[in-house]
Amino acid sequence: MGTPDGTEKSLGAFIDTNHQEQVRFLADMVRVPTDNPPGDCAPHAERTARLLEKIGLRVERHPVPADEARANTMLSATNLVVRRRFGDGPVIALNAHGDVVPPGEGWSRDPYGAEILDGEMYGRGVAVSKSDFATYTWALLALETVAEGLGGTVELHFTYDEETGGTIGPQWLLEKGITRPDYAISAGFGYGVVTTHNGCLHLEAEIRGRQAHAAMPHTGVDALEAATGVLAAIYEYRTRCGETRSQVAGIDSPTVVVGLIEGGVNTNVVPDLVSLRIDRRLIPEEDADTVEAEITTLIEKAAARTPGASSAVRRILLARPLVPLPGTDRIADPLARHASRVIGEEVTAGGVPLYTDARHYAEAGIPTVLYGAGPRTIFEANAHAADERLNLDDLRKATLVVALALAEILAVDLR
Repeated sequence: MGTPDGTEKSLGAFIDTNHQEQVRFLADMVRVPTDNPPGDCAPHAERTARLLEKIGLRVERHPVPADEARANTMLSATNLVVRRRFGDGPVIALNAHGDVVPPGEGWSRDPYGAEILDGEMYGRGVAVSKSDFATYTWALLALETVAEGLGGTVELHFTYDEETGGTIGPQWLLEKGITRPDYAISAGFGYGVVTTHNGCLHLEAEIRGRQAHAAMPHTGVDALEAATGVLAAIYEYRTRCGETRSQVAGIDSPTVVVGLIEGGVNTNVVPDLVSLRIDRRLIPEEDADTVEAEITTLIEKAAARTPGASSAVRRILLARPLVPLPGTDRIADPLARHASRVIGEEVTAGGVPLYTDARHYAEAGIPTVLYGAGPRTIFEANAHAADERLNLDDLRKATLVVALALAEILAVDLR
C-alpha cells in the first residue's frame, strides 16, 4: 500500500512552499517559556491558539481548573484541541506537549532565543516536543490539498503537563470525554517509530528515627544511619535489575535511581527523618504492582536493621509501559514505510527506555505510536540538556512523513 504519486507531490509541494512559515511558528513556540516546574503554561497555550487561528484553524481551549493544576504541581494549564473532519472514517489524534524541563546551565545560545545556526534551531523544547506542534499542524494543513480523497477526522491535541505525568493533559481530555480517537500519534524525538516504551514508578521512602542531641547520640535513633542501610540495599538491588533483559529492541534493563535525599534538623542534632525519592524504570515485561511490592519490602527490611527505626513508602507516580495494541500496526507500518523513503534509510518500529504521554491513549485502549521531528536519536538533539537543537530539514521530513501516513490511512476509494 501507499499514497498515489499525485498525493505525495501535492503534500510535498505544500510543505516545501510553507516551510519558512512553519519555522517561524516553531520559533514562536520556543520563545515563550514553559518551564515545568513551575508550570505556568496557560500563556503559551493562548499564544499557540492565536497563531493557529491566524492560519485558519478553529481552536478549542480547555482550561484546567486551578485546583487541579495545583494538585498536579503546576500553576496553570490549558489544553488545546483542533478538529478537522474530512468525512466518515477513523479519528486520528496527534498529541504533542508544550511544557519543558528548565534549561539548566551550560548553554552557548539563549534557551528561549530560537536562534538558527547551520540549519539547526536552538532552544529549550525545540526538539521535545514543541517541534511537533509545528510538525502536526503543517501536516494537517498539507492534507487540505488532497482533502477530497480523504475520509475521517484529524485532531490536534496540544497539552502542557508531560513533565509532571500527563494526568491533566491527555488523560484529562480522555476522562472528560472531550475526545475519543480511534488512533493516536504522539510526539517523537528520532527517526524510529516507537511502539513500546518503558514505564516508571516514583516512590518516596521516609526513614524515621528519634531526635536527640549530637552530644548524646545514644539517646536517639539515627534516621540517617538507617537510611544508609536502605541505600545500600537499593544499590545492591540495582545490580540485580541489570541482570534482567527486555526482549524489545531499543530497551535494555530495568533501572533504579535515588534522585533526591532530604533530612536532618541541624548539624548538632541526631536526624529523626530522612526521605528518599526513588525512580524505578519498568521494562514492558514487568508488572508494576509486583515491582512496587518488591521495593517496599526491601526498604522495610533494610530500615528495620537499625533498632528503633521505621519506614513508610508511598507511591508518587506510576506510568505503565506502552505496549502495542491490536491496530497499532495500522499507524506504525505507514509511518515506517514513508519515513524510510523520505529520510533515505531504513526506519523500523521499536522501543525506547523513556516514558511519555502516549501511554494515556494506550491505557484507554487506543492504538498509539510515537513519531515526530528529530534526529536519529534523542541524544543527538540534546533533549533535556544544554543546547537542545533541531535540524530544520528533519522538521520538514517528519512533516511530510506524517502527512503521507495520514493520507494513506484516511484515503477513501473514489472509484
